[in-house]
Amino acid sequence: MTDGQDKHLPSGVRRQVLRGLCAVGLAFPAAPRAQSVTGTASPPAENDRLVFAYGERAGQAIAPGDLALGAEQVFAYPMDPLTSEVRNGTRLNQLVLVHVDPAGLSEQTRARAAEGIVAYSAVCTHTGCDLTDWDTETKRFQCPCHESQFDPSDGGRVVGGPAPWQIAALPLKLVDGMLAVAGEFEGRVGFQQPGLDPLGGLGT
Repeated sequence: MTDGQDKHLPSGVRRQVLRGLCAVGLAFPAAPRAQSVTGTASPPAENDRLVFAYGERAGQAIAPGDLALGAEQVFAYPMDPLTSEVRNGTRLNQLVLVHVDPAGLSEQTRARAAEGIVAYSAVCTHTGCDLTDWDTETKRFQCPCHESQFDPSDGGRVVGGPAPWQIAALPLKLVDGMLAVAGEFEGRVGFQQPGLDPLGGLGT
């Protein structure tokens, strides 16, 4: 695991912590985001640079070469290129990045990728846990809480588990050789509690 992929804790401990964080999120659910939100909680904007979310390289810009082909996800946040303010004021801005062979990408996913790098919301659409797990055999994101799986090569669609909808995709491009945001989230960002209305609110 590289420094950019360092998630601080062993997977077993990390899983317990994330379950606890998820419970906090459910107890104090985030309100739907509006485009008028400003500061670190504002949604990703075009030309934002992507930076490592955690580890020794936290806050540093990410280049395509930082993500090995087929390796587990790297966590990232968008950063305003003018102010260098990282948009980490809400979990709904947390992203997972992976490098997928472009030949294996669906047509729609390939259009959103930058040199095979794809970006998705890091929040599971089931109960809001962070997508920290990675199935090395199938090359899919896996939720540590209820084992929903999402296919990064095909728009983040649900391929297993109880998640009600796919994770939102964030279009990417390269700016000066570094990964940057090419447009708004495509799809619904957030999660749904059983019997309640969806949380989050960007996209459709």
